[in-house]
Amino acid sequence: HRPGQQCPGAKKGSTMNKLDVLNLISPQMKAVLEVEDSLAGDANDTSVGFEQMRANYIEGRKFWVAGGPEMVAKLDSEIDGPNGAIPVRFYYPTEESYKGRTDGTTKTPTIVYVHGGGWVLGNLETHDRICRVLAEKSEAIVVAVDYRLSPEAKFPSAVHEVAAVAKHLHENADQYGIDADRMGMAGDSGGAHLNLAATLYLRQEVGDASYIKALLLYYGCYGLTDSASRRLLGGAWDGLTEEDWKFYIGNYAEDPAAIQNEPYCNLFLNDLSRDMPACYIAAAEYDPLKDDSATLAAICEQYGTPCKYEVFEGTIHAFLHYTRVLDDANDALEHGASFFREVCGMGLRGIN
Repeated sequence: HRPGQQCPGAKKGSTMNKLDVLNLISPQMKAVLEVEDSLAGDANDTSVGFEQMRANYIEGRKFWVAGGPEMVAKLDSEIDGPNGAIPVRFYYPTEESYKGRTDGTTKTPTIVYVHGGGWVLGNLETHDRICRVLAEKSEAIVVAVDYRLSPEAKFPSAVHEVAAVAKHLHENADQYGIDADRMGMAGDSGGAHLNLAATLYLRQEVGDASYIKALLLYYGCYGLTDSASRRLLGGAWDGLTEEDWKFYIGNYAEDPAAIQNEPYCNLFLNDLSRDMPACYIAAAEYDPLKDDSATLAAICEQYGTPCKYEVFEGTIHAFLHYTRVLDDANDALEHGASFFREVCGMGLRGIN
């Protein structure tokens, strides 16, 4: 075949020239995929369209969200944003943290959680267990953001909404029992992208992101369009083939070709040498986005930004959802929580 042409026999989502991921992942990760196969619908199948994908994603996540830590209080509310009200959910893991909301005597460090789903999928319910586990392990208030999804809301809508929530919580901290100067942001996949993008937006456009002390970034995409991990990884098991990526970015952007020149989409276009929060960066070994995390970690190290970079061996993209059966998911949340506690001076919980 000629360069640039598809090889004979190659199909959409082909695994040609890719690593044999399903024979390389850990036994626990294989067990997760067996359960996933038994659940209703296939949330990774982009060919069915975003509406059916959302329904499949919500239905499939019900099993993984069940059980887990109980909160002292879990409250749904709304925060005014640039496009109208933004639904949020507050997780208060301890009596002390909730006391601050009710009588204003206690101020607790807080993590704003931004869910993943390729900017197209996900809501407050699909990531509820992740937020509860993170709240329990960090003893911080966690505030989940239900930003508007694409394609109904295009870039940069989600960036602006996440930034608006963080700014509101900082400026109205007493109302929620929040320590205004000890805040962090966390997110998985597209959510990790959004919390870094929103932090940079607050720094550059709003003028202050200094109250965001730490970012917990789980297998995010930060701006690479080609890399070794993208060439070698991605398949039906994680829904991140080249065609799948085109689906997500095509829904997110008005102009998918031009968006790579936008600094709040391609985050590597920003000056990452200054005024950066401490970063906990977690990657999955067999994730096509792994090199995005490695690149960001190298930049942090180059400029002296406090950073902890971890690659969880034997795992694939989106592994954080599987705390019911996957030790690595619990470890990743524990290590991120410990990093946040250390940065915010919340006591001695070392990172294993």
